[in-house]
Amino acid sequence: MSPSSNLEGIRGEGKLAPQKALILGLQHTFTMFGATVLVPILTGMNISVALFMAGVGTLLFHLLTKGKVPAFLGSSFAFILPIQVVAASEGLAYAQGGIVISGLVYLAIAVLIHFFGTQKIMAFFPPIVTGPIIMVIGLKLAPVAIANASEDWLLAFIVFAIVTALSIYAKGFLRVVPVIVGLIATYLIAIVLKRVDFAAVNEAKILALPAFTMAKFSLQSTITIAPLALVTMIEHVGDVVAIGATVNKDFSKDPGLARTLLGDGLATSLSAMFGGPANTTYSENTGVLALTGVWNPLIMRIAAVMAMLLGLFPKVGAVIQSIPLGIIGGVSILLFGMIAAVGIRTVVEHRIDFAKPRNLIIAAVILVLGLGGASLPLSIGEFHLTLEGMALAAIAGIVLNQILRDSESAN
Repeated sequence: MSPSSNLEGIRGEGKLAPQKALILGLQHTFTMFGATVLVPILTGMNISVALFMAGVGTLLFHLLTKGKVPAFLGSSFAFILPIQVVAASEGLAYAQGGIVISGLVYLAIAVLIHFFGTQKIMAFFPPIVTGPIIMVIGLKLAPVAIANASEDWLLAFIVFAIVTALSIYAKGFLRVVPVIVGLIATYLIAIVLKRVDFAAVNEAKILALPAFTMAKFSLQSTITIAPLALVTMIEHVGDVVAIGATVNKDFSKDPGLARTLLGDGLATSLSAMFGGPANTTYSENTGVLALTGVWNPLIMRIAAVMAMLLGLFPKVGAVIQSIPLGIIGGVSILLFGMIAAVGIRTVVEHRIDFAKPRNLIIAAVILVLGLGGASLPLSIGEFHLTLEGMALAAIAGIVLNQILRDSESAN
């Protein structure tokens, strides 16, 4: 039997051996860990709660999307600034309340999509728009990968070499777990080189319940945080399209955009209700899908359970947190680049004609606004909202695609 035949159960919906499923799930847990804990570190939220609620939110998302979308939901970076603002003026509990309401905004939009249809929404996201948006998702994260790799280029190069070699030359099951093998091997090398700080590991408790806190609500916190959902929903559509392009499935149709928005929104509200940050589909894990070609959704659910266990076992989480940033950066160079490559594949497979000025203009605007740090502040009375990054790029691309449609036929 060929290696590809041996992996059929992993890639599809077939039976998955428990030991292989655990290793694959752990690979995704390692991948999401750094970003998921960084948000609570920057906002003052509890790390264990963030990990636990990321796991709960992911399982809820899979339940509401019929277990069809191979996505992991981790802490959203988009909410960091408004959380800090509300926490400074009213307290962290009120910031949680604002996030809860923002999640319910997803619910309202999901209901509208359910009744009016996904096609009317997805018509605004043709390949000439989605391809560059997916590129922006990956390339926007590139500075993070380089910054982390710069902390220790030797370790970054070692893990990059191991993961690349396994992805290309390894046979059988070893070929689909390059990330976790590369991380563990390079981590052991880092220990030998005395580049691992175990201080946090020694101080962490073995077992402890996460310090859950209940959300509080105010009009001001709602006005400050909830409107951000209008921006992150656009990012959500981009992520769903990116995951679908990676695994060659249209998740906007099955299970449907209404269900994915519902899952993301309710996961966010549930997380914030008990002290966690907003949740969002993680591009880091999408990068693993692209690198390994393994996208059985069961693996993500296993990773979700592991995230919950990390929330209950702080010492284990501390061990993962002790992985040097150079190692994380080396892996991220591959994973984030893979996402951008999926965007390139999207425009190539749909044969977008860049000889047409309209297509060049749309792609150029999306890339420059998405990567150039552009921002557009909007204020109406006490209502404040800033469009930036991928959200601003996506809106610009959508508008241009509609405006320029009459001059030349769209691809």
